[in-house]
Amino acid sequence: MTGAGGMLARDVLGRMAAEGIPTVATHRADLDVTDPASVRAAFAVHRPAVVVNCAAWTAVDDAEAHEPEALAVNGTGPRLLAEACRTLGTVLLHVSTDYVFDGSARTPYPEDAPTGPRSAYGRTKLVGEQAVLRILPDTGYVVRTAWLYGAGGTHFVRTMSELEGTRDTVEVVADQQGQPTWTTDLADRLVLLGRAALGGTAPAGVYHGTSGGHTSWFELAREVFRMLGADPGRVRPTTSDAFVRPAPRPAHSVLGHDRWRVAGIEPIRDWREALTEAFPSVSRGR
Repeated sequence: MTGAGGMLARDVLGRMAAEGIPTVATHRADLDVTDPASVRAAFAVHRPAVVVNCAAWTAVDDAEAHEPEALAVNGTGPRLLAEACRTLGTVLLHVSTDYVFDGSARTPYPEDAPTGPRSAYGRTKLVGEQAVLRILPDTGYVVRTAWLYGAGGTHFVRTMSELEGTRDTVEVVADQQGQPTWTTDLADRLVLLGRAALGGTAPAGVYHGTSGGHTSWFELAREVFRMLGADPGRVRPTTSDAFVRPAPRPAHSVLGHDRWRVAGIEPIRDWREALTEAFPSVSRGR
């Protein structure tokens, strides 16, 4: 496991521990994925059967001004990991993003949809995807996700929960569609996919690890307020133009999930069902 300190990685590690799966969790101090010598040394010592790559440059806006640095983590890192995996015959599960798409679709993006990133972050993540799929045609798995929230990090659900207690009203963009995804649900699918890959029942390639259904940031914020027992009318809709950022956000980040069933794995459940279960652990609590 790379990037072991991240929100998703912590849930993956928790799931593996619960199932008694031997795991080595590495942080940047243990394994710098951008350094060939560091990668070679780690693989020589641990010789993993499966690698889950959660190491990433995730500062989307900062990547616009630091694309070479983001590319080192998001592009070079996956390539080096894939090359090391090829040497040992190791399965690589590489976590990627909806930002590889341009966001102009009006229906869910299938796993084989043409990519077209509009941001530095998306471009660098696409380079990583392409390296994994090229170097590991039979043992490389790219799992794209989006709109993550979980117990161990900063995210939209927690931010809205905190703002409910400090502001009379909150303005939230209503013109971006996506799939809020609980890291616990995605961690479950990553562990299942790793097992299926080792068992030869999951075809290598791209999978979309997001919740079923879709919503807007605005409607998600209203749902958070409802779950807190607050008036959802305090959430006011606005447009992306009101929150200009260095990196453009995809207007449509809704992904299709057909390949999970090919692997014999059910896709992640509807986002509302997941949020209802997750809310006590991912909100500020009341």
